[in-house]
Amino acid sequence: MRPTLHGRQGAAPQLLRRRLGTLYLDIDECKRRLLALLKQKSLKRGRFLLASGMWSDYYIDGKQTSLDPEGAYLIGRLLFAAVVQNPPLPQAIGGVTLGADPLVTATCVISYIEGSPLKGFIIRKTPKDHGTQRWIEGAESLHPGAEVVIVEDVLTTGGTVLSGVRHVQEEGFRVRAVCALIDRQEGAAQRLLNEGIHLTALFTKEDVLADSDC
Repeated sequence: MRPTLHGRQGAAPQLLRRRLGTLYLDIDECKRRLLALLKQKSLKRGRFLLASGMWSDYYIDGKQTSLDPEGAYLIGRLLFAAVVQNPPLPQAIGGVTLGADPLVTATCVISYIEGSPLKGFIIRKTPKDHGTQRWIEGAESLHPGAEVVIVEDVLTTGGTVLSGVRHVQEEGFRVRAVCALIDRQEGAAQRLLNEGIHLTALFTKEDVLADSDC
């Protein structure tokens, strides 16, 4: 008998069919599946202090989904689709560590698979204390004045992403837009608009909270 994955006859074909089913989902189906994963893995109920300093009775831990294999794939598909809707393509996509790190990697991988590779960069929360002492990892691979898109997992008031935008602009790059997984609709969109930056969010808090029994 030929060996199969996990040592069970028939397990490998079943796993392959399940994976291929995800690979060939259309964008609407990807969005429905990602929303289900966010509700299952990322949404928490309780009493939480947010990075904005405000308290909330729910918390969305985007990394629980973005570090999941299926979640990463779906996020890459959807963020890349959001970026290509507004041609021409930017030169790069990046964001503030830590929430943006898996989003950047997933989107860059999908962009390569789709034949329109985007470079990636990561914005530090504090500058590197040795070597180049830069705020941005990956900036060296970008052309001066390059157009970029910033990604974030969850936006509340937008303070973190705006800080990242400023560091990117100080490096001489132009921020075309911000793309987020979830907008909690607590001021981020307007603050970005005040800076002349358009926000695209895959979901709002209503989407994630709807029909939730967490």
